[in-house]
Amino acid sequence: CPADAVDHMPCEDPRRSSQLSREMNFYRERHCPAPEEAPLCLIPPPQGYQIPVRWPESLHKIWHSNMPHNKIAERKGHQGWMKEEGPYWIFPGGGTMFPDGAVQYIEKLGQYIPFTGGVLRTALDMGCGVASFGGYMLHEDILTLSFAPRDSHKAQIQFALERGIPAFVAMLGTRRLPFSAQSFDLVHCSRCLIPYTAYNGTYFLEVDRLLRPGGYFVISGPPVQWPKQDKEWADLQSLGKALCYELIVVDGNTVIWKKPSVDSCFPNQNEFGIDLCSDSDDSNFSWYTNLKNCVSKIPLKEDHAVGSIPNWPERLSKPPARITLVKNGIDVFEADTRRWARRVAYYKHTLDVKLGSSAFRNLMDMNAVFGGFAAALSSDPVWVMNVVPPHKSSTLGVIYDRGLIGVYHDWCEPFSTYPRTYDFIHVAAIESIRGGLRKRRCHLVDLMVEMDRILRPEGILLVRDAPEVIDKVSRIARAVHWEVTVHDPERESVGREKILVATK
Repeated sequence: CPADAVDHMPCEDPRRSSQLSREMNFYRERHCPAPEEAPLCLIPPPQGYQIPVRWPESLHKIWHSNMPHNKIAERKGHQGWMKEEGPYWIFPGGGTMFPDGAVQYIEKLGQYIPFTGGVLRTALDMGCGVASFGGYMLHEDILTLSFAPRDSHKAQIQFALERGIPAFVAMLGTRRLPFSAQSFDLVHCSRCLIPYTAYNGTYFLEVDRLLRPGGYFVISGPPVQWPKQDKEWADLQSLGKALCYELIVVDGNTVIWKKPSVDSCFPNQNEFGIDLCSDSDDSNFSWYTNLKNCVSKIPLKEDHAVGSIPNWPERLSKPPARITLVKNGIDVFEADTRRWARRVAYYKHTLDVKLGSSAFRNLMDMNAVFGGFAAALSSDPVWVMNVVPPHKSSTLGVIYDRGLIGVYHDWCEPFSTYPRTYDFIHVAAIESIRGGLRKRRCHLVDLMVEMDRILRPEGILLVRDAPEVIDKVSRIARAVHWEVTVHDPERESVGREKILVATK
């Protein structure tokens, strides 16, 4: 591709989005080019690109030459976000609402929220900046998925991923975020400027859809006790009350709520006209699904509420409540867990793909099912973005119940991330993620070029599939200049499979 495409994201292209409606920030959401419009070329790295600083050092510093974007530092430097120091960007850990550092801010929240003991595991940080909150929550063994839109600061999420913090590009506008319902134990917004009470509370209701029963919702910054925002703050408190959220504390410009564990007060009369969603609404379905102005029902069972779901790390291996929606779910889940433990051990010890070493930090499983690949790596210093294609079984809720993170994504479209943001991409059954043998909806070449876009130089792609599929993948991988080896699977493997390992 041309040199000016160095940071190109096909579905977040300002040239396309600038033509679209501003209503509810529609123009800042994903808008992908038609396949025939997308250029078939490889994104070059920036001049002077270096192999990223390794984790955990990368939490505090990254190479300036990998991301020579000074605008965000110029605007936010006084708030402790980041600063240039020699050949590095340095991250002191500050944020707009915590200029003294994320550690001190998290300690303050910890007076009211049970961060220790494994009660909480999955968190969502909305409008995250360079994701220092998510980075330091890892010290509490809480896995935070951070997001922000591509905006005038351009590279917030790019910085987060270069630091080794789980993140992706997203905007809360007209559509649901690409997660299953009741996935997060904690939702956090630090000066994220989301107008939660606008459109009859629609954005607050999206948080409610995503938050596990008994989970915590934290807002720091406007409009919480903010000058000249008295009405917005009053409306926000009324909305929390209408949804039966327990107000834990208002501490300065920070408010903390706790979501009820059961449907305790609906339907009730409220000034926002909010009611329960209809029985026909699937609250888990969120890929290109418009936001709804209604409350998603909490299942009668309380076994996936905060405090009832097993603590971390027990929840990783215990069959979660949602697995019962799958036929013979518990047996299938346990067999899948054992299978992936065997496979990952084989990848590490026989294929020598550097899994578990400090070489890799940001991993992706493009066809995650129950998150078995990620679960088998849980003791390694890595995180895995588990991707569930929306045309397949809706298993993303199971992944979150295990204490892992992920998103829905259709692989016939580019992923919402910057170039060069993953060290290792894993995919089992690559044909199935583009519709299978009979319903192929997109070209394998386009998919491989997208993998090349998001994979870092010297990163690895590992594919397991039938020999004829591996042969096709191998030919394309060589065409995009990757080094390729093909291997037999582990001895216990059943069926016809080969494993391809390609190094970019």
